[in-house]
Amino acid sequence: MQPRLVKTADCRRLAVQTFGNPAGRPVFLLHGTPGSRLGPTPRSTVLYNLGVHLIAFDRPGYGGSDRLHGRQVAAAAADVRAVADDLGLERFAVVGRSGGGPHALACGALLPERVHRVAALVCLAPHDGEGLDWYAGMTAANVRDYRAAERDHLRIAATMAQRARRIRDDPATLLAGLRQELSGPDRVMISDAGLRRELQRNYREAFRQNGDGWIDDVLAFTTSWGFKTQDVTTPTWLWHGADDMWSPVEHSRWLAAHIPDATLFLEPGAAHFASFRVLTAALKWAAAEPD
Repeated sequence: MQPRLVKTADCRRLAVQTFGNPAGRPVFLLHGTPGSRLGPTPRSTVLYNLGVHLIAFDRPGYGGSDRLHGRQVAAAAADVRAVADDLGLERFAVVGRSGGGPHALACGALLPERVHRVAALVCLAPHDGEGLDWYAGMTAANVRDYRAAERDHLRIAATMAQRARRIRDDPATLLAGLRQELSGPDRVMISDAGLRRELQRNYREAFRQNGDGWIDDVLAFTTSWGFKTQDVTTPTWLWHGADDMWSPVEHSRWLAAHIPDATLFLEPGAAHFASFRVLTAALKWAAAEPD
């Protein structure tokens, strides 16, 4: 599928894909880390039945989007606004999954006049969140990457660039590498052949150019987000699997305590990849105008 290329105010290009009902209620879906606009979504018939016009785009440095050097999480709000303006959308909702969650919250904080609802699934909390042990309960692979990003930006960038090239050439290697650290519920999710195919397509597109988007996400998550969570004033729907080890559940508990109008749903027996199953419910909630 050929993307729509949207130019930002600073002359970058964003690769955009739309799904579902073009006349439906607009909802942005912000992909995970690593990821792309081609990540798993509900089927078109489901989106049509929900009345959802789904908009996805590659974050800077991923897929077909130009890199934004030194970007903060907050930068996502300007990019969402650029895409919305190009599509002629005045009001919309934003849903973010995993690494897309903090970027969705940025839209709730920085675009309150345009974003009417935000949903964040298996979301990270700010690295400097007061009273939060950010690494507690986190899988060793993520701890390794984030700790390395804290110590040496250049070294972690070089390491991740090599990994991105290997994954681009054979996306199955990423899932194979994750398998040894997956919880039981996530292993069940990944055993689905259809989901594996979608994820492999997603990762191949994410690294089509290089690993810059992945590198910049990791650096952005381990530095200041550029906004405060208490400034997220839109109604916010948080979901987390209680057995998640990639984005520990305490992160969503912390967010629920620091976002003024947040509702948290914790699902026992679910983990990180169950967020794909929950996407339909999240989109249905996000598309509805608040009371």
